[in-house]
Amino acid sequence: MNDLGEVARFMKEHELLLVTAESCTAGLIAARLADVPGAGQLLDCAFVVYSPEAKVQCLRVSPETLRNHNLTSEPVACEMALGALSNSRRANVAIANTGLADGSDPDLPAGTQCFAWAFRLDGVDTPVLYAETQRFMGDRVDIRESSALYALRRVRHYYESARSHETI
Repeated sequence: MNDLGEVARFMKEHELLLVTAESCTAGLIAARLADVPGAGQLLDCAFVVYSPEAKVQCLRVSPETLRNHNLTSEPVACEMALGALSNSRRANVAIANTGLADGSDPDLPAGTQCFAWAFRLDGVDTPVLYAETQRFMGDRVDIRESSALYALRRVRHYYESARSHETI
């Protein structure tokens, strides 16, 4: 699914409404989806939370999670996605990302991005959650753009996975 139009068609076909929780991409995930005509039917809201304090205050990321894991970590991305989903009454899918676009952390290479996707499925009490870490190359702008597009392109994969486990 390389074309964002295909992502949008898939989301519309499956009645997916998105909320994002973005750190490194600073709203680019939502912005890229908004570039597609009809995106108003696909996007509920977006949270841009750069600082640890904003992650705690806006998305209820646990201070313990922040202390026990690097800010760029899948546990933080997961809590961001769950927090965004719980803050939206309408959205049934959340995408979160946190990462580095530069070499500001000596323990992590530039371009490291942690993602989480959370799905609220009918008949399932708790959201279905997925996370992964990827590394992108290029300058700051390239990394942020690649991260945003990657996050959207993975919606189909994880939605289909969540739906296949729904019947188990």
